[in-house]
Amino acid sequence: MRNVVRLFCLLMVLAIPCSAQVNIEGYNKYFAIAKYHNKELLILRKFKTSGTNSYLAVNPRELTTSIVPAARLTVKEMGFEQALSYLSNTPYAQAISSAKQLSGNLQDAGIIHGFQKEKGITLTIDLCPSHKALDRMIFTSLISEFQKTEKPVPIAISITGRWMLTHSNDLNWLKELEKSNDIEVTWINHSYNHHVSSKAPLKTNFLLEPGTDMDFEILGTELAMLQHGLLPSAFFRFPGLVSDTEVVQRVLSYGIIPVGSDAWLAKGQPANAGSIVLIHGNGNEPVGVQDFIRLLKNKQQDINGRQWMMYDLRESVEDEFQQK
Repeated sequence: MRNVVRLFCLLMVLAIPCSAQVNIEGYNKYFAIAKYHNKELLILRKFKTSGTNSYLAVNPRELTTSIVPAARLTVKEMGFEQALSYLSNTPYAQAISSAKQLSGNLQDAGIIHGFQKEKGITLTIDLCPSHKALDRMIFTSLISEFQKTEKPVPIAISITGRWMLTHSNDLNWLKELEKSNDIEVTWINHSYNHHVSSKAPLKTNFLLEPGTDMDFEILGTELAMLQHGLLPSAFFRFPGLVSDTEVVQRVLSYGIIPVGSDAWLAKGQPANAGSIVLIHGNGNEPVGVQDFIRLLKNKQQDINGRQWMMYDLRESVEDEFQQK
């Protein structure tokens, strides 16, 4: 009953008319091992879609996620730590382990760099709550520069629930770019509210704000993604890249991998081979966007010669931890 009430509250906050969307009930974390189409999967969530039991699962070797039907699927339920032990030799479990080791960082806990030998970068675009329109130039420039060498262009978008609430036209535009095979998006959970205070110190700011409801910030965002036709990935980005050991452990308990950045362009951090680059596409960071457009122009010859590429976040992390 508590989950039903909570789901009702989430839908009310999301302001999504149930009649116009897929009806999702009982969305909650759930860990189990299953085989689907001859691939071993780790189930992260269970829910009902229009009355049909379904799971959100991650392929622990490829770090891809999928929605799989529960019918005729045999699962072995287990605790998360037990599942990590069972999957210990996979990139997924090793990425989780690495994130635990970096959990003491106040900023940039989690995976901050991809495979060292990559000739290019992994681009992450943050969509924090904003009254401004999506900076579409980022996407049109990417498509223009890479249309001959990489189509679709792989990018990762860190999205918040509140941004989805107020930018339906921009979100539909991004979905059309996906549909037309111009971009391939890894959708990263960036929390629902992305609370931030200009006065509070980092240790009590963002998700470290006292009273933060992690169920809502994480599961509420995933639910909003599904309601808007997006597939949640197995990744999470901390608002402001701010965390502490406790909140990292809490995020990991949902089975998702924190992703930071070693190249936040607006802060003057250079993009090197294998960097996980961070820019904001919500209209609030024009300097970072300009730096990225300049980077594309400077790399134009290398892009055309396939000597500088965009890498899929899932593949970058997979390659990084397959080498260890």
